Amino acid sequence: MQLAKATLIVEEMGATIADMEEALSTFQEEEQKRKRNSMRTKSEGGHHSKDHGVLGLFRKGHHHESSHLGVPESGSAESPSSSDLLKRMATALEQLKHQHSALNKTFHSYPTIDTNVSSTVGSPLPSTAEEDDEVHTPTTAGPGQKRMSAFSSHSDGSVWYDAPEYNGPEEYLLDVTPPAEEGQQNNLFHTNSRLTDRTDVTDATEAGSSTGMDTDSESEESAEQNLTEEPTVVHRRTSLPSGPVGDEGSLFAVLKKNVGKDLSKVALPVTFNEPLTMLQKAAEELEYHDLLSRAAQSQDPVERICYVAAFAVSTYANTKHRTGRKGFNPMLGETFEEVRMHFIAEKVCHNPVIMAWHAQGEGWELYATSSGKTKFWGKSMEIIPQGTLHLKLGEEHFEWNRPSSFIRNLMMGTKYLEHIGKMVIKNTSRGDSCTLEFKEGGYWGPTNVVSGIVNSSSGEVLANLEGKWDEQMARKLDSSHLHVLWRITPFPKNAMQYYGFTAFGITLNEITPDLEGKLPPTDSRYRPDVRALENGDLEAAEREKQRLEDLQRDRRNKGQECNPRWFKQVGDEWLYQGGYWEQRQRGWTDIEPLW
Repeated sequence: MQLAKATLIVEEMGATIADMEEALSTFQEEEQKRKRNSMRTKSEGGHHSKDHGVLGLFRKGHHHESSHLGVPESGSAESPSSSDLLKRMATALEQLKHQHSALNKTFHSYPTIDTNVSSTVGSPLPSTAEEDDEVHTPTTAGPGQKRMSAFSSHSDGSVWYDAPEYNGPEEYLLDVTPPAEEGQQNNLFHTNSRLTDRTDVTDATEAGSSTGMDTDSESEESAEQNLTEEPTVVHRRTSLPSGPVGDEGSLFAVLKKNVGKDLSKVALPVTFNEPLTMLQKAAEELEYHDLLSRAAQSQDPVERICYVAAFAVSTYANTKHRTGRKGFNPMLGETFEEVRMHFIAEKVCHNPVIMAWHAQGEGWELYATSSGKTKFWGKSMEIIPQGTLHLKLGEEHFEWNRPSSFIRNLMMGTKYLEHIGKMVIKNTSRGDSCTLEFKEGGYWGPTNVVSGIVNSSSGEVLANLEGKWDEQMARKLDSSHLHVLWRITPFPKNAMQYYGFTAFGITLNEITPDLEGKLPPTDSRYRPDVRALENGDLEAAEREKQRLEDLQRDRRNKGQECNPRWFKQVGDEWLYQGGYWEQRQRGWTDIEPLW
């Protein structure tokens, strides 16, 4: 409402400024006439004509009431004097000042304005809004932010700038942060420990009830104590202790020696790794989980599946600056948690390598069983994801599989990742679906392009999507307007110095104060080889990696391998059986470390 009020005030100010400019021009003309005709007496008709010509400027039919700027419509007996015109101009200027003051008060409660994703589609033709000369950096909003939208437009004094590499119509949306959230950055770098504990308790209770388990009274009492703790703000790091150290080596040379083998079983030097495990990389893909909350809140089934599709595309955004380094292979029984989206992952099988994970938030639940295969194609390597992703939004169930990813330029040139193929998102409850096509880039054409079509259960086209997996996804409203569903959060300026990580990825291996004493000894953050590589100590990383592999091999030979604790196998999939967050409240006294 206040934005609409501000827009009206801006229009009034523009009209007033125009009146002042025209009055000033007329005033100058009158002065010149008076100098030439100072001794002549003007006729009554002339007075009326000039009165209409000069003073009519202030009787323009604006949508606001502005007639008080001028004089009565009847002609005057005398020509307007210099003092009269000056008084009218002073009156107009005074009103302009009042309007400017009102505008400042209107925007006083909005400290930041960023272009971003809207939580609702709203009307396809909202009113346009003018932007200052400053170009705002788009951000992904946290759940507490309010949202308003306006389509892009430009006038003589206002031009929108955004996404220079993306041509075509685009919707620009205003993201307004309430004063209470000032200084926070999308919940990626700040965590309220009290809210975290509250989420843990609530979701733990729901998870327990869904699997026939009840939370005992001891956990409830502990939860109540945690809820009474004073909230603390967690400041997350914005860089790694060290960037890549040493030569990455030739991946092509390693692949050539292992032609025909499953590369997931080939031991690679630590220089081919990045300081994250595969469990942490799975969590990294859920950076834009707020899209699922928006999907859950939407009452429009077409809009809902569009947000689900945008989320599915956003899971690839973190690979924009990756060069093909792989994550560390987890130990059997290794886990990783991320409280920001209530994420828990565990390696459940060693041969073949299978990981299972589960996450949930406001109105949504997401889980998957993840594994993969690789193929060597000479100049590139194909990574073929296996396993279905499942999403529950209330009573609706969505599922989809991921297309292949390719590491290009293995022999020479700069390596990069490219995702190619089709992804079909099915709503198994309603029957509608969304087919996304990740297109292969050419030498001269655009790269990383994704297009999509939403179909009803009968095959009718309900919506069209377009965008890039490393930029944004939008829904086409018509030939001239788009509804931006998701836009990538800008990478840190030093991203290329730290393995091409996103700001979110940089925080995944950090042990923040709110996690101290709450992580199980099996959590990936405690892996010594990953920590050594993160600190830039290659020798220690290689030594620890070999030691952990020997320990796992020794446990296997003795028949003492760790059994999956938090997931159980149901057919070909591993499902979360609950208990992790309840155990987190009680402590990890019965959990043995893996290293």
